Amino acid sequence: MTTTAEATKTHDVVIVGAGIAGLALTRELHRRGISVVALEQRQQLIDAGLAINLPGNAVAALRELGLGEELKQFGFPINRREYRSSRGRLLFKIDEAAFWGKDHTPRCMRRSDLATMLAKDIPEDTIWHRRTVTSAVASDESIRVTTAAGERLSGKYLVGADGVHSTVRKLCFPDDGKSVAELGHSSWRFIATNPGIDCWSVWMGEKAIVLLIPVTPQEVYCWATVTSDVSSAEGPAALLRHTEGFPVEPRRVLEEALSEPKSILVSPLNEIRLLQWSHKRAFLIGDAAHATAPVWAQGAALALEDSLVLAQLISEIDDPHRISDEFHRLRQQRVRHVRMMTDRASKIARLPGYLRNIMMPLLGPLSYKRTYAPLKSRRP
Repeated sequence: MTTTAEATKTHDVVIVGAGIAGLALTRELHRRGISVVALEQRQQLIDAGLAINLPGNAVAALRELGLGEELKQFGFPINRREYRSSRGRLLFKIDEAAFWGKDHTPRCMRRSDLATMLAKDIPEDTIWHRRTVTSAVASDESIRVTTAAGERLSGKYLVGADGVHSTVRKLCFPDDGKSVAELGHSSWRFIATNPGIDCWSVWMGEKAIVLLIPVTPQEVYCWATVTSDVSSAEGPAALLRHTEGFPVEPRRVLEEALSEPKSILVSPLNEIRLLQWSHKRAFLIGDAAHATAPVWAQGAALALEDSLVLAQLISEIDDPHRISDEFHRLRQQRVRHVRMMTDRASKIARLPGYLRNIMMPLLGPLSYKRTYAPLKSRRP
């Protein structure tokens, strides 16, 4: 592919973004024999040094994408969850292996490994790296895209799989019905030496939350946030101040990370609420359509499911209006459920610590089951 302006190239589907959602959709469309190209701004695989937690419905989607055997080669099976107070007292635990079953036991793995899995068997010339989209138009008859290098593409459908700050959403969707919000608190993510954690483990304090998930027996993925107001200048250093009294395991991980602050990725908590995920021949999937706070780790899971559903509809239906109607019918209830349960869990997390610790042993298991039980059923 040259980097100068040239004749328009035509594909059935043009995807903007080759993260989890974009790679999954590209993979499934290619498996179905549909001409597709994905445009990605970055050169390297997504978030190469960080990890991702995959609940059972994400594992089910990956198996449906033909990656069941590859899953066994990467990451760490998460057989159990433990919720603890800031002093380390066990509030409740969940047997995830029993809940999801052997074939769908959750896993934690590096994002780069997940990207490598999803890209398996996709021809190299299908994913164009270092491509910035400068214009995109979706009409009733076709779509047109132009890159910063002057490349012109046309096709039947345009898909925005380009995350919270979606270019496709900005260029092709009307402003009516948009709700894009930053939820107030930043979070910090990094990988550190595993201090002996063998399951999904969270410590919830008055002003901070620390989650540790094993990626390997030697490495642990950490997601942490400060729930009180913190100045941007203070940054992740506030974690140490607000986790005084936490047990040695999370403290050790935080101290290691703060000794090398460049390894820490700052992640604003964003939320996207849209009335429609399609406009004419343009579609949005994953975080571009419905990002939520990562309370139930459903970002990747919903993105993978979106990709499977949209690929099937594009391969079986030739009318964009019918595809749109079916996509919304099949996906909106599931996303609405995740958002509702996220809102409920966020309210519990904001309770005073003493009250939360009293209520969590009862509400925690109930909330887990109410959230994930509907997601255990095969996606529509």
